[in-house]
Amino acid sequence: MAIKGLKRKVVAKGKKQMLKFTIDCQQPVDDTIITPADLEKFLKDRIKVDNKTNNLGDRVTVSRDKAKIHVSAEAPFSKRYLKYLSKKYLKKQQLRDFLRVVAPNKTSYELRYFNINEDNDED
Repeated sequence: MAIKGLKRKVVAKGKKQMLKFTIDCQQPVDDTIITPADLEKFLKDRIKVDNKTNNLGDRVTVSRDKAKIHVSAEAPFSKRYLKYLSKKYLKKQQLRDFLRVVAPNKTSYELRYFNINEDNDED
């Protein structure tokens, strides 16, 4: 016997939300300090899905377009994790003292040089 007014909750399985992020390496690539192919390989090897590396499957895709690296992933994926991995790559290449990872907008990061010349006004 069904209770009047009681309805089942129906969960609609829709398409998973895809998040798209970019890492712009234009400045260091112009000076031939890093190669975007190397950073792309580093990200493919290090990104963890379900706490396992080399488990990208079709949930996460990493692609490269000249000096930009595009990462598209299903919903539970943080932009901050990309920053962490980018900084880890810079540290491995011993470039962490010269380059920093900056977010110019909500969906992208950019590798920039530290501004060293700002200290000259103290004389």
